[in-house]
Amino acid sequence: MPTNRLNSATTTLALLLLPSVAFAHTGLGDTGGLAHGFAHPASGLDHVLAMVMVGLFAAQLGGRALWLPPAAFVGLMAAGGALGIAGLGLPFVEAGIALSVAALGAAVAFKLRAPLAATMGAVGLFALFHGHAHGAEMPAGADGLRYAAGFIAATALLHLAGIAIGLLLGRTADRRGEAVVRASGALACLAGIFLLFASH
Repeated sequence: MPTNRLNSATTTLALLLLPSVAFAHTGLGDTGGLAHGFAHPASGLDHVLAMVMVGLFAAQLGGRALWLPPAAFVGLMAAGGALGIAGLGLPFVEAGIALSVAALGAAVAFKLRAPLAATMGAVGLFALFHGHAHGAEMPAGADGLRYAAGFIAATALLHLAGIAIGLLLGRTADRRGEAVVRASGALACLAGIFLLFASH
């Protein structure tokens, strides 16, 4: 029944968006190994919101956009992670992460339509900041490949969760599902604006 699907998807979305109120920032906690790499994206609400919004946005766009923007995010996040692991600086990482949450949330809230190449470029740019933050968290001596494989896998799963929720809610017959998705985007946008001001 549509109502049951809506309630189930709403509950799942709430659980995904509220795993933590802490940011996943450089210098916090032990981050060595595959398990720590996998846990890192979920350790900060900023990362979770951005990654789920990428999935919801992809579900809204449909077609090839269902997988190409998430794939661009994962690929460029890995590149950003390599920069962080190598100790190479990237300016405005925290602001870039916060801006990504606000922008992706707004894209979902307003159900924006943009050329696929532009969408992939914007998503990929944001991914560099997220990846750099993940990579910079890795302590010296940890296995970089295992750590990177962990945060890449976690990111892909968060994208898939966003896509699945978006598709499920999009199939509700009374359009309440779309309203829930767009409201989630609006809340993420507000959270991103708050994080942006908090990062200064």
